[in-house]
Amino acid sequence: MDLKNYGRAAALSVSSLLLVTACSSGGTQPADGSAAAGSGNSTKTIVFSPLALKIPAMKGLSEGVQGYGKGHGYEVLVQDPNLDPQKQLTDLKSVIESGRASGAWVIAVQPAALSDLVKTAQEKKIPLLLNGVPEDYGLSGMQPGVTFDRIDYEAQGKAMGEQLGKCVNEKLGGKAKVILTVGVAGTAGKAEVEKAQKDALAATAPGAEIVTEVAVTDRAKAQTDVGSALQGNPGANALLGTNDEAALGALGAYAAAGKELTCVTETGGNDEVLEAVKDGKIYASVALQFEADMVQSFDTLTAMMADPAKPGQQIVVPQKVITAGSGQ
Repeated sequence: MDLKNYGRAAALSVSSLLLVTACSSGGTQPADGSAAAGSGNSTKTIVFSPLALKIPAMKGLSEGVQGYGKGHGYEVLVQDPNLDPQKQLTDLKSVIESGRASGAWVIAVQPAALSDLVKTAQEKKIPLLLNGVPEDYGLSGMQPGVTFDRIDYEAQGKAMGEQLGKCVNEKLGGKAKVILTVGVAGTAGKAEVEKAQKDALAATAPGAEIVTEVAVTDRAKAQTDVGSALQGNPGANALLGTNDEAALGALGAYAAAGKELTCVTETGGNDEVLEAVKDGKIYASVALQFEADMVQSFDTLTAMMADPAKPGQQIVVPQKVITAGSGQ
């Protein structure tokens, strides 16, 4: 996944470990809600549309949302866009135009693709919680019945770059050849996070040189593409991971090549990444605090459902730098 698409096609890496406090309500519901329990009570039905359920973090988040919703008396229908913006649009249109949903939480694969859908939901007074900011959806300023949840990309990128610079200074004598993994074109927050991390790395470890960039989507591709980049840059010994999949895929690529990846920082913070931080394989993770964000997001959406005409809010996903010595 591009975990930053939780805010960023993102977010965003999302951590299922942080969701264990929310009990699962069972399997994923179909997009049309045909087999959903309690389907006759549309006033208590929320649709959750993440990036793709094949992404472990998104699967974990969906289960957390279902569990939290069930505990608060809501049915949660989980859709699976499978990283396809058109499928996400079609599935959401079905439940919004039919009145099946009384609210929707959407982690948009491509925010611009949902611009017209936002207007439809407003007309039907169905509140939305969307990742990003109003401008991502072609809107100007805050909107009635729509709350936006964003990642602070500049802070995220700055933390990643600073942490990698610290590792380079501590472990590599201030000099390093760095592979930069990035999100694909169109990823929300891409420009902001990449500029911030480059600037922070240069300021913290001026002797660190970015030798190549690799665009990644999932872990398998990250391992393959980082492996290819390593063949072209055999001296590369540090990596900025754009998400959990990039960092874990890179570790796999280096292991397969019999090489050591001395310094890695990334953002996301799923359970496997945090274990790798603890073991010293990853120097630092800018871990998105999704248990806290899940609660604030769900509670904000249900509050809007009580008054769809009320202006929405701009909320921010909490994040925390996790290192081996910082505790988790």
